[in-house]
Amino acid sequence: QVQLVESGGGSVQAGGSLRLSCGAFGNTISGYCMGWFRQAPGKEREAIATINSDGSTGYADSVQGRFTTSQDNAKNTLYLQMNSLKPEDTAMYYCVAAARSLSWWARRLPTQYPYWGQGTQVTVSS
Repeated sequence: QVQLVESGGGSVQAGGSLRLSCGAFGNTISGYCMGWFRQAPGKEREAIATINSDGSTGYADSVQGRFTTSQDNAKNTLYLQMNSLKPEDTAMYYCVAAARSLSWWARRLPTQYPYWGQGTQVTVSS
């Protein structure tokens, strides 16, 4: 099992940047498929960035070119660098983990991730 703890959320103006961190405890995340989901009020959870056990990354069209996810196995931490933030990026952001490699289509499904952090709020004002 692994426990995930997000940090780094907050309020920022449109065009600004934030970096989210996700610390993993209880097991090494090397070999895991890791990712970030977000959920805005009244909307479904959306996979926005994933990094598979082989290091390959994937992004939702809505954040492609603006967000970058990376992983530091020595620190057992996942990061999400968010640039050029827009008001529509306002949401609760969740770190997720699965103790296996996931196919490209499976990575987008919340049901594929047994481990979730508690979430961190990101608010972008215009």
